[in-house]
Amino acid sequence: MKRIIFSLAFASVLWSCKTASSSVTAAAKQQIEVTINLNDVKEDKVLVTVVSPKNYTDEVTYSIPKTVPGTYSIDDYGKYIDDLKAYDAKGNVLPVSKTDDNTWNIKNAKSLVKITYLVNDTFDVEKTHEIFSPAGTNIDADKNFMLNMHCFVGYFQDKKDLPYNVTITHPAALWGATSMTDLDVSTTNDKFITPHYAELVENPIMYAKPDYTTFTVDGMEILIGVYSPTGKVTAESITPETKTMMTAQKNFLGKINATKKYSVLLYLSSMTESDAKGFGALEHPTATTVVFPEMMPKEELVKAMKDVVSHEFFHIVTPLSIHSKEIQYFDYNAPKMSQHLWMYEGVTEYFANLFQINQGLIDEKEFYTRLAEKITRANTMNDTMPFTTMSANVLTQPYKDQYLNVYEKGTLIGMCLDIIIREKSNGERGILDLMQKLSSEYGPTKPFNDEELFAKITALTYPEVGSFLTTYVSGPTPIPYETYLAKVGVTKSTEKTPGNVFLKGRVPYITVNPENKEIIVIPNMELIDFYKSLDLRGGDIILAINEKPYSLDNIYEMISESQNWKENDAISIKIKRDGKEQTLKGKVKFPYEEKDSLKATDSSANKVKEAWLKG
Repeated sequence: MKRIIFSLAFASVLWSCKTASSSVTAAAKQQIEVTINLNDVKEDKVLVTVVSPKNYTDEVTYSIPKTVPGTYSIDDYGKYIDDLKAYDAKGNVLPVSKTDDNTWNIKNAKSLVKITYLVNDTFDVEKTHEIFSPAGTNIDADKNFMLNMHCFVGYFQDKKDLPYNVTITHPAALWGATSMTDLDVSTTNDKFITPHYAELVENPIMYAKPDYTTFTVDGMEILIGVYSPTGKVTAESITPETKTMMTAQKNFLGKINATKKYSVLLYLSSMTESDAKGFGALEHPTATTVVFPEMMPKEELVKAMKDVVSHEFFHIVTPLSIHSKEIQYFDYNAPKMSQHLWMYEGVTEYFANLFQINQGLIDEKEFYTRLAEKITRANTMNDTMPFTTMSANVLTQPYKDQYLNVYEKGTLIGMCLDIIIREKSNGERGILDLMQKLSSEYGPTKPFNDEELFAKITALTYPEVGSFLTTYVSGPTPIPYETYLAKVGVTKSTEKTPGNVFLKGRVPYITVNPENKEIIVIPNMELIDFYKSLDLRGGDIILAINEKPYSLDNIYEMISESQNWKENDAISIKIKRDGKEQTLKGKVKFPYEEKDSLKATDSSANKVKEAWLKG
């Protein structure tokens, strides 16, 4: 999973033996039949019907997940299920009681034939919950349905391993983008079969007016499906950059990846009160769901897609191929978390950056800038909390608050391991080689024991790697990043850099009026020289900059274009103050700040450095 944090500021502005033998044979012939009706939507609710397999007990339970893999949070998806009813063959209603937010107990279960219930839209009510948008649901009749299957379909206790036969009825004008194969040729019915529940919930579907492209990279078919409310963004418009990125990823991974089909489902939010505002992506073995604001300029969207989708794609390596028993046998309603988020998310994020320098998508300076920023952000977190302890307890406080460090310190753990392996192998091997060996040792169907992973990694690499893991990953000692960067000739420095004139960190200098979409300088706030030099005051309404009109509809363009301004550039800003329009003229004055940076300064380490970056 990858959350985009920069968006939060503007979002706030705006998961006996004979008997046994015969029953197993009978069970093998059973399946769970599900129908999801997208035609008759009422009050943003979708009807789901589940045909029950034969039950041999008087009571059964039906559960919707409390959490799902990749989210690392308790989300209680069952809270969005209404009016669950159970029926026998004659249509009589059976007694049902809800035992917790996500579980229903059904009595007289030997006569149970089916259950029905309504599923609510989570995008509409994001102010009332913390479900990450890419893991949620959108129900917009005749326009868009984001079906994360864990929100729509549950499981009967002890029957998760039965095949699922899912039929989705939908308007003919809508097409479902997914990595699954539709077995129904009809334009109004789709049929999908998965061998068990775990595979069903890993296959999201997005229904919308057909807007998709497909292409093949090294034997892998890639589908890009897009929903853009106004049609501003099309799949075709972002495909060239996506193809370049995914080709580079496949080249970087080499033989480690054998996925045959991969889907990117991009939902673009209108940013209205009842639309998604949790931006980022959620990974699945053969797909990723992505949510971004539609108002983002194409350049920014493509850049964000490159960073976010690449992260999700690299989850193919871990945890989807290399993972512990906690993930292999994931309990959706009583989850036990693995100790190894440093690998699942940290190494994944490291690869999402390393492949870009490795494949020439970014230069050395940009790569070092990213690492320096991660060091800075990691240093703001609890640097003495053992990463394995945080990971195993990430669903509860105080560990939950440290989750975001998986993208910062987790990345840097991957970096240090890579450098150690490069140094000890004289540049011949790195962390990708380690992940390839682990993938061969384990793979998608063979999990490792959590407590045995460090010993296995040490056996496949060097004692120094094992020492690093026990000292800095399972231990409380902060990592001396400078020590490891010095091995590749990179040292810490500082540089004076211009800041953003509209945003300091996650604190904005501007806000918006949602009623008329006007952009307003936040009143009663200490403003930087950019505002003071122009006599731009708190409460002023920004109408246009350099004669280009701006409002909530294109605020991201305004922010993006400001990145191209230069110090002392001439600038004119049309404002409204006290009901009167006027134009302020002057020069751009940036806020400058000293930032930590990294530079390659020791040429004697060039061989290892080049192997690290390009090997």
